[in-house]
Parts: sequence; C-alpha cells; structure tokens
Amino acid sequence: MNYLSNRINELEESATIAMARVSRELQEQGHDIISLSLGEPDFITPDNIRDAAKLAIDQGFTHYPPIAGFGDLRKAISEKFKRENNLDYKPEQIIVSTGAKQSIANVVLSLINPGDEVIVPTPYWVSYSQIIQLAGGVPVFVQTNVENDFKPTPEQIKAAITDKTKLFVFSSPCNPSGTILSKEELKGIAEILRPYENIFILSDEIYEHIRFGVNHESIAQFDFIKDRVIIVNGVSKGYAMTGWRIGYIGAPLAIAKACDKMQGQFTSGACSIAQKAALEAVSSDWSIYNYMQDSFQQRRDLTISLIKDIPGLKYNIPQGAFYVFPDVTYYFGKKYEDSVINNATDLCIYLLKEAKVSIVTGEAFGDNRCVRLSYATSEALLTEAMKRIKSALAKLK
Repeated sequence: MNYLSNRINELEESATIAMARVSRELQEQGHDIISLSLGEPDFITPDNIRDAAKLAIDQGFTHYPPIAGFGDLRKAISEKFKRENNLDYKPEQIIVSTGAKQSIANVVLSLINPGDEVIVPTPYWVSYSQIIQLAGGVPVFVQTNVENDFKPTPEQIKAAITDKTKLFVFSSPCNPSGTILSKEELKGIAEILRPYENIFILSDEIYEHIRFGVNHESIAQFDFIKDRVIIVNGVSKGYAMTGWRIGYIGAPLAIAKACDKMQGQFTSGACSIAQKAALEAVSSDWSIYNYMQDSFQQRRDLTISLIKDIPGLKYNIPQGAFYVFPDVTYYFGKKYEDSVINNATDLCIYLLKEAKVSIVTGEAFGDNRCVRLSYATSEALLTEAMKRIKSALAKLK
C-alpha cells in the first residue's frame, strides 16, 4: 500500500478496539467468548438523559450546532466545574467535541509542533502516544510500577524535562491502572512543572465520577499553574453515554479558541441531539447516578478477590475507573502445548485461544509487563471469566 501516506501507515490501530473486534468476530463464528477488553459501562443511559434527547428531537434541534457547542451546554459545563470541582471556567473557555478522544486530539494538534516532546507516564491510555506522533511530537515515557501503585514521582518527571518539552499528559483516575492521584501528589507534580512556563498540562479526567472511597482532585486547582492546564472530560463513562460521543475541555482562552478553530476544519460541532442529552446529564445532581459507581465498586472487589487466587499475579487495588492492570511477568517463559509466553501480548493471545476470554496487552498502554482486564460487565461473567483465566494459566509450565 505504498500509495497511502506515511502518516496512516505509521498509525497503529487502537489495541482495545482491535481486541473488541476480534472478540465480536469469534462470537459471530459461534465461539463462547467473554470480552473484558473494552472500556464501556454496560449500563443503559439513564431515562432522564434519554428523555432529554427525545424532547430535543421533537423540538427540532436538527440543524448544525455551533462548532464549540451550544451555549446552554457550555454554560452548564462551566457551572459543573464550579459546583463539583471548585474551578472557574467561563463558557467561552469550554469546547464541546465528539468525545474526549477528539478533545485530546484538538489540544495536541493545537499545541504540538514536529519535534516537540510530550511527557507521558506509563501506563497510559492507548491513544495518547499515537495522537502525539500524529502531530509530529515525540512521546517521552516515564515508567511507573505496580509496587508504587503506578504513580509517577515529581523526580521522574523532572528528569524527563528537556528544552524540547511542551506538554505533560496524564489521566486520574487512570486508564488502565485505576490509579488516582491525591491532592498532595498532584501538587508535587505542579510544583515541579511550575518553573517551566512553556510546558502545558493535559489532565484527562474522563473517569472522574467512577472512584471508590476517595475524592477526585484536579491539578487545575492550583492557581500558580492553572493558566497552563487543559482539563479533558466528557459524559461517556460517568453517565453511561459512550455512544452519544460528547467530550469537552476547560482550557485557557487562547487554547480553547485554537481548539475551536481546529475542530471547525475537522468535524464542526458535535451532534445536536447528543449535546441536549449531555446538557441534562451535566446539569443534574450526579448523586442520582451513584448506583453505577456502587456497582463498579462491587465488581472491582469481586475481581480482586478472584485475582488473589491466581498464582504469580502482582496487582494494585484500583481506586477508580473499571480496570485491573496486573503484572503477569511470572508467566513469561512458560508454555502449554504449542503456546509459548514470551510477553504480555502472547499471554493475551493464549487466553483468547485457551480460555475464550478477551483482554488487552499492556504493551498497548506502554507497559509490556501487564495486561488490562475491564470489569465493566456483570458479576456472573466476571466470575466465569476469572475461573477460565485461572484454569488456563495453571496449564502453563
């Protein structure tokens, strides 16, 4: 395919989407596959949000929306930032996009020139590195470990800074590790970055509402660095609205305007009906959706209890999101029949073949020692999946 651009030839397919696709294909062929690969709540979007979308259709919201999003939605997001995060973002500092992924792409493409370096702690969400490279940037990875709860230290971040550093990107709660950074830990990172006035911070907070017994903190709360912070968020995870495709940023005004300009040449405004559904979501008291968070916590506890019974796995206790990211190096070098486990990718392929369970290699998240399991599915399926995984791993010698 030499006629295709270098840009697309060098772009990797999302590993999470790829594994979900393989799982669907095998299921369609009649295989009994349990998929723990895709990060999607299994809940249906709540009634009040769906009703708001139906009303928007009946009221005729069927024309092009403003590129940056409807004014009432941007105002509601501004109020949400103040109400839930004690952050002041004016409506004009907010840009609504077709999902948080587009929001991230808008920011990176608006900030990064070819050769600019972007510091990314590992593990990271799969698309960070590809979006950075698409912009011509150079990802600089800071490796963390399961032993320290996958948390980067300020010293590690400082060591990664060069005169080419332009951006620091991270998520909290983290996909894939479930790690949440405390206020003190975020302040430590902010203090390290404080003297470097040309370094911006992209804080991915899409899992803000899925956390277990701890507060969500934003690095934008520190006044001395807020004018260099871009918050990315959306309605997909906390409101079970993945298919509606609505994400947003809160950013310094110049960056918000740049993202508005960028989006205007790619997609224009996000779906008008989805925006009206998102308006209902962000305007409502999130406590009415607590049942989803409670369910995710029960599933986390179940998954951890089952993982404890599998020899050799090292894991942290995720405080948010809906993933477990165990270190599986214990199984490297082992084999069963014609399957030899040299790395995490081999292990994922083996489990798909032998256990009929789909998970994602940690290599996609920048850590080839680990695998990601999503517990955003029923307790019955989680129990069966972990039973199959335990049995398959026991065959490896």
